[in-house]
Amino acid sequence: MLRNGLEPWHLLIVAIVVIMVFGSKKLPDTARALGKSMRILKSEAKAMKDENAPSAPNSESAPVTPTAVRTAAEVAAAEPPATAS
Repeated sequence: MLRNGLEPWHLLIVAIVVIMVFGSKKLPDTARALGKSMRILKSEAKAMKDENAPSAPNSESAPVTPTAVRTAAEVAAAEPPATAS
């Protein structure tokens, strides 16, 4: 029964069901939102890695400047609110 796991035709059926449920209109918007989320996650992970990196022995000669990372709340706060017409 399930010894082979998912086969290609199973994935095809799942893709068809997803398209039928969400429709072709919302799929690009969902993919775009997922891409933005991945970029934010990547930048946050890089910022955390930079914070935890050990300082170089010559740290006095070259000061380390923190990278500017804006959270989603900061971006939303910076944008003017949309007016409803």
